[in-house]
Amino acid sequence: MEKTYHLAIDLGATSGRTILATFDGKKVDMNEISRYNYPMMPLGDHQYWNLPLIYEHILDSMKKCKELLPDGVSLKSIGIDSWGCDVAYFYKDGSIAGLPYCYRDPHTVGAVEKFCERVDKKDIYLKTGIQFMDFNTLFQLDTIRRNNPEVLDSADKILFIPDALSYMLTGKAVTERTVASTSQILNPNTKELDDALLDEIGLSRSKFGPIVEPGTEIGTLLPRLAELTGLGEVPVVAVAGHDTASAVAGVPTPDRDYAYLSCGTWSLLGIENEGPIITPLSMEYNFTNEGGVDDTIRVLKNICGLWLFERCRTEFKDAPKDISELAALYLKSDCESIINPDDPSFANPESMTKAITAYCEKTGQRKPETPADYIRIVYRSLAKRYGEITRWLREISPVQIKRLHVIGGGSRNQYLMQLTADELGIPVVAGPAECTALGNVLMQLRACKSLKSLHEMREVAVNSTETITYNPKK
Repeated sequence: MEKTYHLAIDLGATSGRTILATFDGKKVDMNEISRYNYPMMPLGDHQYWNLPLIYEHILDSMKKCKELLPDGVSLKSIGIDSWGCDVAYFYKDGSIAGLPYCYRDPHTVGAVEKFCERVDKKDIYLKTGIQFMDFNTLFQLDTIRRNNPEVLDSADKILFIPDALSYMLTGKAVTERTVASTSQILNPNTKELDDALLDEIGLSRSKFGPIVEPGTEIGTLLPRLAELTGLGEVPVVAVAGHDTASAVAGVPTPDRDYAYLSCGTWSLLGIENEGPIITPLSMEYNFTNEGGVDDTIRVLKNICGLWLFERCRTEFKDAPKDISELAALYLKSDCESIINPDDPSFANPESMTKAITAYCEKTGQRKPETPADYIRIVYRSLAKRYGEITRWLREISPVQIKRLHVIGGGSRNQYLMQLTADELGIPVVAGPAECTALGNVLMQLRACKSLKSLHEMREVAVNSTETITYNPKK
């Protein structure tokens, strides 16, 4: 078959990139054409996302894509994935009604407890199967309803970030199921937003777009954008809009006897299941049930991941700037202290090194003194947490976990990967680092009828990637 060309827009928290991918019928080749930053924007007492800036970066990337396409070749499709939970607001004429709050904004601290004064916590979990976190969309919207309801009342549409950007490109408003599943408003059994929870925050269902499945064509580029970018009226596809859902769709695995770890700023560890697991034990362990491709459910737990390392490195004065050299400092420490990465003190402290030192002091452990000590504590603590959560997954799930597939940037960290293999006692298959973009492209291929099933997507993923296996040493 002739090569087809697809544009994957992959947005993470604070930075994004655009990939021009080609498909030859057997494998996907990906070429990063742009990378851009959009840090949290402080305004007044809050942290927001600069949505117009993100949109501008995307348009610039699309113009660059046009320059890179071979003569006479058209782009087949465009897909956008992003982080979950956060939403944008639009007036009826399509203009932006308010900047999206960032999930790290402290206005939601204690939001779960406030909401659960009115609605039983168990009832919420039975309806949604979602892990309780202050920044879940349900609690963000409830906080805004209490403190600043004007933006909710004036908005004609409330859309998750990938859906908001697709709306800005096409004029068509949808709610893609996988990103909506992060909200703690979607029922995983009915696959619809829960009316009672919406009523509780004073919102009508009409403010959200219709639920669509990954692989649905949303619309084509608006005529003015088609002309501006030179791409023409290219279809914009609803991929698995939540970045972790896209990443899991791209895991190069021959079967489902595995757990996955999306390892980046956040660590998301879970399994792919045929349906939700909503039990007293899953609630006790605070597991979440998020949507995946082909009606699968990603039963997982969010863990504070390499955010710990990223924040610490900004405070190291004389340490190497190169990431691989900095990571190698792990070998120069013998510090045995362990922290709980999910302790609230590590959510967004002014100083991460001081927060880690205070935790060690409070728990009677050796205090870190050097960058190497901090790095060793972070890596060993993450591996220990991964082991603990894998044991919990085995308790609540029928899936046979024979190996751990690690995807995302953290899969390149040989020290963390080996520690994780040793902690879990099973092989760790590391890679690809760019799994989210790959899953985005694979879903576009489904929408374009080039692939017909998740099984075929996984076959192409295997053909398109290289991995490294770490076997346990103990």
